[in-house]
Amino acid sequence: MHIPDGFLSPSTWVPAWLLSIGGMSYCLRRVARILKEKMVPLMGVTSAFIFAAQMLNFPIAGGTSGHLIGGVLAAVLLGPFAGAIVITTVLTVQCVVFQDGGLTALGANILNMSIVGTMGGYLIYLGLRKVIGGNRGIIAGVAVAAWASEVLAASGVAVELAISGTSPLRVALPAMAGVHMLLGLGEAIITCSIIGFVLKVRPDLIYQPPLPEAGQEEE
Repeated sequence: MHIPDGFLSPSTWVPAWLLSIGGMSYCLRRVARILKEKMVPLMGVTSAFIFAAQMLNFPIAGGTSGHLIGGVLAAVLLGPFAGAIVITTVLTVQCVVFQDGGLTALGANILNMSIVGTMGGYLIYLGLRKVIGGNRGIIAGVAVAAWASEVLAASGVAVELAISGTSPLRVALPAMAGVHMLLGLGEAIITCSIIGFVLKVRPDLIYQPPLPEAGQEEE
C-alpha cells in the first residue's frame, strides 16, 4: 500500500507529513526513556525481516498496492513506540533506496502504516491480551490486531486517495480494504506463528508494558 508520488494532492500529503513528523518525534522521546540493551539487536533483526516481507507487493485496482505490514509483530516484540519507529525506518529505506512509494507521499505512508496500522493494531492487541489473559490472550490479541492493522492502514490509503481526488471513496475503499481483509489473514497467520514460537523459546522477548507510575500514563 505504498502510495507513489502524484497520487496525493499537496493539501493531503503536507498535513500527513506534519502528523507523521509529530508522531515519530513523540515515539523517539518515549523510546529514549524505555530503551533496553536487548531491544537494539532485536530492532535490527525485526527491521530486516519486515523489510524483506514488505518488498512483496500485489497490485490493487483503484488504489496502489498491497503487502504485509509487520507493524503488530514489531510492536508486540518491541513496544508500540519502537515498533512504529521500525516500520518508519523500513518505509524510509524502501522509498529513498528502492523508490517503493513516493517521497512526497512518504509522510502519508508513515501515517497509515507506522501510526494507524502499528499503534492502532497494538491497542487492539493490548486490549484483548488484558481481557483474555495469559499466552492465549497474547495469541488471540496478535491474530486480531495483525488482521485489523492491514485493514486500518489500507482504509487510510483509500481515504487519502479520495480526499486528493485520485479515486472516489466508493472505488478505493472496497478495493483497498477488501483485498487487505484477505492479506490480513496471511499477516495474522505469519505473526501468530512467529509470536507463538517466541513464546515457547524466549518468552522474555515479548514486550511487557511498564506499570504506570504516579502521574504517568500507561504505555
